[in-house]
Amino acid sequence: MQRVGLFSSAFRAILTGSGGLHARYLRCSRHENACWTQLRKHSQDQPSDDTVHFSCHHLPHRALISVSGQDTSSFLQGIITNDVTLLGEDAARAMYAHVLSVQGRTLYDIILYSLKGNPDGLNGVLLECDSTVQDSIMQLLKVYKIRRKVNFSLCPGLSLWALLSQNKAAVLGQSQPDVTAADKVLVLEQDPRTELMGWRMITRGQNNPHEIVSACREGNTEEYHRHRYQIGLPEGVKDLPPGEALPLESNLVYMQGISFSKGCYIGQELTARTHHTGVIRKRLMPVTMSAPAETLHQGAALETEGGKPAGKHRAGMDTLGLSLVRLAHAKEPLKLKSSDGMTVTLQATVPDWWPKNSKD
Repeated sequence: MQRVGLFSSAFRAILTGSGGLHARYLRCSRHENACWTQLRKHSQDQPSDDTVHFSCHHLPHRALISVSGQDTSSFLQGIITNDVTLLGEDAARAMYAHVLSVQGRTLYDIILYSLKGNPDGLNGVLLECDSTVQDSIMQLLKVYKIRRKVNFSLCPGLSLWALLSQNKAAVLGQSQPDVTAADKVLVLEQDPRTELMGWRMITRGQNNPHEIVSACREGNTEEYHRHRYQIGLPEGVKDLPPGEALPLESNLVYMQGISFSKGCYIGQELTARTHHTGVIRKRLMPVTMSAPAETLHQGAALETEGGKPAGKHRAGMDTLGLSLVRLAHAKEPLKLKSSDGMTVTLQATVPDWWPKNSKD
């Protein structure tokens, strides 16, 4: 008991000390069930003249689910594409992944946030997903739970924000937002998919971002989606139709969302076979169109000017979008029919954030 008391005193001294890392915790729960998360408190010095300006975008189309319990890591390891054992390390406190069907097709795209170090000592995480399928994901998690010691609960009291840098040089330098109200921030992590997507921030309730991040401009959700489509990054069920999209064609490797060295998981066989053969004939690519995306049907067939099949359209907004394009025709002008029968032309481009040489 004396040894435990000495450890507790030392731990409190670290937390209340003037230097090092501070931690703040918040209980975000439904029906008083614990859902703990941690913020690594960042410097609160006054912003300097070269402080990076960020646009802060609230993301109501994304939901957060608490996954906690002593079997959390082993449970998630068997149902997602990435290696959960790496989550919680200093360089990987946020992780992108897909949940696949038994046939190896994408069901849901998710981002995991580590809660390692919470007061209960549980290895819990927050799971970000498309809000339109949150109930389906909850049901799927319960089906796979069996007898594992793991619990799930929605966190409606939390708000998710995307912080996009307004300075391209700062993006490449991975400049960090300057937090001025650390007690209101639960999670602040760089988006694990690509540095061009900035930072992910989770707060309690509907906070004003101006009160949390200095040099911040509040943007809207439409601007966020326009940025995504411009750089060619898919998100949610419109871009990744459940049971239809294939993970490697959806650039899962490029978004750091899969491990080929972890153990078995649901849907692994087809994905691993495709990876080892190195044959990927189609990719989800950003496209610019001659007509608004709202006039196009999801899944509309793409053709070359000569009438050859060239892929399928997925989703978009305004004249920006994402299409599954046959790589053999990716550099050619393409066309498709709009909902009113008009011919729409489109051009695919290769995103800057894609690796220059990769078989996946």
